Parts: sequence; C-alpha cells; structure tokens
Amino acid sequence: MKVLILSCNTGEGHNSAARAISRHLTSAGISCTVTDTLSLAGKNISKRISDLYLYSTKTDLFGYIYNIGMEVSLYLENIKSPIYLWNRLYSKKLKNYIIDGGFDAVICVHLFPAEAMTAIRRNGHEGIQTIFVMTDYTCIPFLDETELDSYVIPHEHLIEEFATRGIPREKLHPLGIPIGREFQHSDTKMEARRKIAESYGWDISPWKNWFLIMTGSMGYGSTQEIIDETLKQSQEETEIIAVCGRNEEMRLKLTEDNKTRKVVHPIGYTDDVPLLMDACDVLFTKPGGISSTEAICKSIPIIHTKPIPGCETRNAEFFHYHGMSYSCTDAIHQVSTALRLCNDLEYRKRMTGAQKANAKPDTCHKILNLLTDRAS
Repeated sequence: MKVLILSCNTGEGHNSAARAISRHLTSAGISCTVTDTLSLAGKNISKRISDLYLYSTKTDLFGYIYNIGMEVSLYLENIKSPIYLWNRLYSKKLKNYIIDGGFDAVICVHLFPAEAMTAIRRNGHEGIQTIFVMTDYTCIPFLDETELDSYVIPHEHLIEEFATRGIPREKLHPLGIPIGREFQHSDTKMEARRKIAESYGWDISPWKNWFLIMTGSMGYGSTQEIIDETLKQSQEETEIIAVCGRNEEMRLKLTEDNKTRKVVHPIGYTDDVPLLMDACDVLFTKPGGISSTEAICKSIPIIHTKPIPGCETRNAEFFHYHGMSYSCTDAIHQVSTALRLCNDLEYRKRMTGAQKANAKPDTCHKILNLLTDRAS
C-alpha cells in the first residue's frame, strides 16, 4: 500500500498530525508521502495562504470568516461554497499527482485537500480510499460538502454534532487526534528538569513550580501579561518558560522586557515540547486541537488562554466542559487557577484524571487499522 497524506501550511497543527500518521504508517511498512496540498495549486500559493492565515489570526478577520462560513454552510444544500470551487481548480493536478505516484489511499488532515478530493471523485476517480482526519474538537464549516470514505473525529461525544451537520453517521470514526510517539511516554519530572537545565544552560531551580507558556507556531497571545501576573501572585517562586514558536520578534521582546527577571526563560521554536511538558507543573496554551491533545496525553494540567476565534473557541469549550482544562481569558484568574493546580492536589487529580479518561494516545494505530480494514 502507498499512502498520500495531504496537509496545508495554515498553522503547524495540521503538519504535526500528518507527520505523526506518516511515521506510524512507515514503521508498519507502509510507504507514505506527506505533501502540502497548496503547493500543487500554483507557484507561491501556499506561502500566500499561510501569510493570510497568520495575518487573520492577529486581527478579527479569522473569527469573522469562520463565523460567516459556519452560517453559510448551514444553509447550503446543492449550492457549493467558494471554498469547494476554489479547491476544484487544482484538482486535476492533484489527480495526476496521485496517479503518477501510484497511491492507493489518501488521508486529508485539512479541509482544502478534502474539497479537492471530493471534486476528483465526482469526476469519476472513485477507486482510491479517502480518509479525512479532524484536528479540532468541532465540525468545521463546509466539511459537510465533502464526500470521502471515512471521517476520523476526536471523540465519541462529537458524533451527534458531525451527524447533524450532514456527515453520514456510518462514516464517522471517533478515534482521536493523531500525535507523535514522543507524547506517549514520559520522563520523571526531576529528570526532565535536569535535562532541560543542561540543554539550555539555565541556572533554574528544580524545586519551584514550573509554568510552561506555549503560543503556537506563530507566537499568539498575551504572554507578557501572564508572566507579569505570575510573578505578582507567586512572588517569583515560579520558573516560567515561554515558547514563542517561530515568532522571533516575540522572543526578542520577551527577552528584553524580562532581562532582569532570572526566572523567566523565553525560547523560540523547539522540538523539546514533550520534555518541557514532563518538566512543568502547569501549561498555559491557546486551545489548539493538536497541542491540547498532546498535553492531555502527557497529563499536564492545562490553562487554556485566549483562543483564535473559531475552532479554538470550540476546543476550549470542549476541554473545559469535560474537566480537562480551565479556560478563561483573564490573566488574574488564569494564574490564580494555575497556582491552585500546584497546591490543591485533589483539584489537580480531578483534571488529570479527566484527561486520562478522555485521551486517545493510539489514534495513529487505529487509523492504520481503518486503512487496512477498508483495503481488505
């Protein structure tokens, strides 16, 4: 079997899911290729869409477009959206890419390739197995106009939402969100802290509470406000590690603004996130679907900070409702709750217990089974 995994450069989450699936399938002896779908749409298209996404998250544009899309998709029946029509434009190139590559199955971890694959299948290329993998805890706008074989969704409690939105119930598989194997095992807290201190050359106390602030790959959120409030409430009895992703401007500013504060440690994009989660007591993070799923598999208490409006709003609601995180946008309450999670062991156990009850760390293996079961 040869599998094509189609992603899209709108945030790192989709690419992380694609890589996790690819690594697992490859280890099982299945040939995998991960492709940025928009690279097939034309020169520089992928970068332009990525830049537009980044711009939209820093303004109200993304939330506005998402909400409009949600309203429109509820009332569309036979009329196809501009999203479908646009993705149909490069579907012939994608079809040729699939045929030339000899692929037997296509896994889509983003709406765009799912729309393009739908156009391909409507034009007669139906012999290839297609799977959509949802990377947020909600049904996104326009997913109902796609026509793939299977839809992998994060949780059984979302089946009704997806079915109500028009996805055939028999095609829904609540297998979870794919994450890398590095999030499925843990170092002890003290061992992880030792490794982090040595790796970064920090003079950092292993005996204080450690807070981890994650801002996504683009560096999103009011990180300095959380830092200031933490130092105010904890009297600097807390070590703070702020991961700024690829936002070098944010990292430099945080470094400058906190240069006299020895307990604040800003860093850029890193592959050490699994180890950082092992080392820290509480995670502050925007409610991305992938990062939140990684965190519950690590059993680290979560404070969900301000979401990018749209899917992340629904992610925060889902996690908060199921007791897997505390979600609010006020830094005072975020920090006070984080400190309570360090000091109130029963509260901490309730949250991590809810995380363990809802975590699905073996999603990639279940996707492998779905692939092979359908192929046979």
